[in-house]
Amino acid sequence: MTAARAKTQTNLSPSDAATPTFSAFREVPKTGVIFVTSEASKRGFSPSAEDWCNLGQGMPEADELPGAPPRVTQIPILPGDQEYAPVNGLWELRETIASLYNELFRRGMGSKYSAENVAISSGGRTSLTRVAAALGHINLGHFLPDYTAYEELLDVFRLFSPMPILLEGDRSYQFTGADLRREVLGRGLAAALISNPSNPTGKVIGGSDLADWIAVGRELDCTLIFDEFYSHYVWRPDLAAQGGISTAARYVEDVDRDPVVILDGLTKNWRYPGWRVTWTVAPKKVIESIGSAGSFLDGGAARPLQRKAIEFLSPEKTLAETAAIQAEFGKKRTRLLNGLRDLGFTIDAPPEGTFYVWASAQHLPPSINEGMSFFRAALERKVIAVPGDFFDVDPGKRRGGRNSRFRRHLRFSFGPTMSKLDLALARFAEIIKAAQ
Repeated sequence: MTAARAKTQTNLSPSDAATPTFSAFREVPKTGVIFVTSEASKRGFSPSAEDWCNLGQGMPEADELPGAPPRVTQIPILPGDQEYAPVNGLWELRETIASLYNELFRRGMGSKYSAENVAISSGGRTSLTRVAAALGHINLGHFLPDYTAYEELLDVFRLFSPMPILLEGDRSYQFTGADLRREVLGRGLAAALISNPSNPTGKVIGGSDLADWIAVGRELDCTLIFDEFYSHYVWRPDLAAQGGISTAARYVEDVDRDPVVILDGLTKNWRYPGWRVTWTVAPKKVIESIGSAGSFLDGGAARPLQRKAIEFLSPEKTLAETAAIQAEFGKKRTRLLNGLRDLGFTIDAPPEGTFYVWASAQHLPPSINEGMSFFRAALERKVIAVPGDFFDVDPGKRRGGRNSRFRRHLRFSFGPTMSKLDLALARFAEIIKAAQ
């Protein structure tokens, strides 16, 4: 042992000495939801803790809803289920998903999706990781604010260069096809990644706006990667005529030529987050690349869950589930949105989609008028929310840790039950009263 190393070890405190370090590994940051639940766990939170209100959760309540198809409670394991599934998923499930998209979104269109346009993955992050791993040496546009897990994903793969695009609250986070054209041409973007509806703002690119986006991508050869995991939680009246589902699949002209990649799954829109069954819909050539990435990244999703999923991915059951979601979650959206406004939170724009409210604490008392300070105060009252800093996606921390534009914001989920929302709002009122 060298003298320098011996001196270093001698100066370690007992607690430091008890915690090993490994030079081969870097410290990987936690995503927003993992961070807030970890902090809550230090204070006694667990998913089964009835006295906690988890408004930080990224999953919807998963029990029976009025009007929804019956929940699956048992999955038989067949002899073939003991084997690996194909990396890109069971052919039968891929065919079912292609048929679902064609029936709901592509009636009367000459170009149709087939099983070869679909790849199955074991979770939304896995879907995203496969896509990211298959990208080349390009400039990839991403938006601020957006999904917290994008930050590490956009940093770990060094083939492409992530390019941030700012969305403004005073414009209600609006971003048009003309705006996209300017960014693609100005930054030389070959691809853009966006959650639509947006996590966390709830902004929806839909209707003619979404058609304009896809037209720009088609003309300028910019691949548009749409994270559509909340596409059945849509609150805009003008989209109700489309069954309440907003998807880029409606506006793709040629499924194998248009540069459009769609990510979705059972997690949110069918309320089966624990199944970890998701999919990518894209041109066949892209699916081939995604499958190659999956062969070394994850190996594919669980066979019995894929097989069971086929049973409830019919158009009829999908539309029934969507209608039930919108009826029940629409009530919760109204309750949380109005409740936060009554307490003094500022809402840049009411959520047009998702099950989140993106709100600013700027007008609350000084001790709790930032996202992190309010989050800390809420933890003491056994309520969880996610500070806005986490959605200021900054791969590699290239902006040097400067103050986030969203440091006063928080994301509140109305994924939990109505009773939990009522309890959380009552506790928020106590926090604000105590801080005055």
